[in-house]
Amino acid sequence: MIERDLRIRIGTDAMQVAERALAEDGPGDITTRASVDPEQFGTAEIEFRSAGVLAGTAYADAVTTACELGGVIWQSATGSTIPAGTTVGSLQGSLARILQAERPLLNLLQRAVGIATATRAYVDRVAGTSARILHTRKTAPGLRLLDVSAVLAGGGHLHRLDLSHTLMVKDNHWRALERSGRALTEVLGQARAEGVADCHVEVESLDQLEAACAAGATRLLLDNQTPGTVRQWADIARARRPGIEIEATGGITLANVRSYAEAGADFISAGALTHSVKAADVSLEVKLDG
Repeated sequence: MIERDLRIRIGTDAMQVAERALAEDGPGDITTRASVDPEQFGTAEIEFRSAGVLAGTAYADAVTTACELGGVIWQSATGSTIPAGTTVGSLQGSLARILQAERPLLNLLQRAVGIATATRAYVDRVAGTSARILHTRKTAPGLRLLDVSAVLAGGGHLHRLDLSHTLMVKDNHWRALERSGRALTEVLGQARAEGVADCHVEVESLDQLEAACAAGATRLLLDNQTPGTVRQWADIARARRPGIEIEATGGITLANVRSYAEAGADFISAGALTHSVKAADVSLEVKLDG
């Protein structure tokens, strides 16, 4: 049900993002209007100039649909690893419409492919362990579902998408609790009274870990700790509260992610997947008909 609902949300979001992206280019393309015969038709091929993981196809389709070109004819499935020099899809129609779609389509596709490719590298690095790679909320404003869908295409897993469904007590919440004198147990109890099942608590000390376990946290976020500390704290937490989930977060890189997986983290969240992604090298090559 969650996956189906997410697909529906992504479909709706893709159309809205496409409309905004096209609107940024203004009410018309003066260059195309002056230089392109309105009756000229063509074919455009989407090519991976560098190897990567295909993602963002729903958003590319939404751009072409908004430009009255229909969807892209994809030759590879989302999540496929694509070698450099491979044509992954094509579109046909009015040359003016193809040129209108070109930049917004590539902007979205290049970002999504970059995220999916980075995610796949992390997923491959922890292969053979039980750890799962998660996205964070460190996404581009207005493009969260694009970014998240790309993480999923790369083999990552879903984290919280917004603030309304999962309770997550972090460092600033701890400070607020200390100032107010409220107990963590009270906070988690209020969330559960409102129907919230997932209660995640970020801990930066053994005292906070003990308090979170006693309060009934379902997951601990071990923030900016070494793999050795993650192993030690995970053992303590699981002894205090069997079945509690352990998430390593903060300072996660491709170089150290496997160490956190081997330390016993169930989940590893990495902001680098989305906040500092390198856009993939994807091009749109146009061939004129006639």
